[in-house]
Amino acid sequence: MYKLNKNSDEEKRQMETILKQVKDPELRSQIEKVVPFHGFLTSGALIGIQMLNIARRELDVQNGERIYVTCETKSCMPDPFQILAGATIGNNGLKIMNFGKMAVTVNKQAPEGANNVKGIRIILDPEKTKDYPKLHAWFLNTEKLPHVEVLPILLAAGEKVYSWKFVDIEVSVRKKKRIRCCKNCGEMFIQHDNELLCGGCTE
Repeated sequence: MYKLNKNSDEEKRQMETILKQVKDPELRSQIEKVVPFHGFLTSGALIGIQMLNIARRELDVQNGERIYVTCETKSCMPDPFQILAGATIGNNGLKIMNFGKMAVTVNKQAPEGANNVKGIRIILDPEKTKDYPKLHAWFLNTEKLPHVEVLPILLAAGEKVYSWKFVDIEVSVRKKKRIRCCKNCGEMFIQHDNELLCGGCTE
């Protein structure tokens, strides 16, 4: 049984019906792992799963191989990358640039000494969602639709609603960590440039 929180019994029944329609065992397994972590299968979480699968195929990511992810929204989409790919904020595998876009950039680890690495940027493409009016309305927020209406459309459409391109990603040089005492609050912080105040005291 999936953990479906904060939803009515009717919505839970509808969600179970949707999940039973997932015939691909790999996708079903992924959903089963994401749901307890995220709390509920949302449209954004499913989009994250689908984007991850595109990135893995296009970049030829092998099982257990580390990836680096930049998500352009903080809502729902980042969670599948954490639970299915182990790319988290804490291990520096996940960055969230909250631009409010249904877009993600993924790359594998760069070879030693490389300045650049090939990555892939994937978007939910509004030109393609036009072929699915309900999904398009949800995406553009012109109509309020529950996840139970959007999810079957995403499952049926599969990769047809996404566009992607390969991008060159610059490999950043890791700087030596410098710990400094904030001149204002007296607490220790990681100094990124030559700042004298911690982030909390500069807000």
